[in-house]
Amino acid sequence: MATLKKRIGFGQVEPNHLSAQRTAQIYAQLPAAEDIEVLENGQYVKYDYANGEVNTTGAGEWMLVFNEIKLYDDRKQMYRDYAMQKADFVDGVMVPRVFKTNIGDIYTTNCIAGLDKGDLDLNAGDILTVNDDGYLEVGTGDIEWEVAKVYTLADGQDAVKIMRVK
Repeated sequence: MATLKKRIGFGQVEPNHLSAQRTAQIYAQLPAAEDIEVLENGQYVKYDYANGEVNTTGAGEWMLVFNEIKLYDDRKQMYRDYAMQKADFVDGVMVPRVFKTNIGDIYTTNCIAGLDKGDLDLNAGDILTVNDDGYLEVGTGDIEWEVAKVYTLADGQDAVKIMRVK
């Protein structure tokens, strides 16, 4: 059993093979819902086009939040230092960039439910799905990711390399 150490900072994504980068299945036109305060890279949202917003309750498939990293504070220059935060945007309007994921997509992340609060046990072969808050957690659902291996991110933090299997 592998224990991932508590995450430091915000969620990160290292794109190993995300098909959206080739298929142009990238969306960045709708603002985040009023009740969303923070959007971390690696979190999931619904692209609710009918209601004109990104949220966690709309119809459609879960989409991966993978924003361009913009670090303006010279003291904080690591990927873990960035998340879209409502307080940082004019009038609090965040417009996230989201990727449609497809079966076979692979990426490395530490954006797993509960990892920001403490250590978490995950192993190769575990199945992850998206919970109601848009975070990956162990379980089955509409879309599923298999843990390929317990890994690390560029800053040395524990992470998992995952592949979409459903």
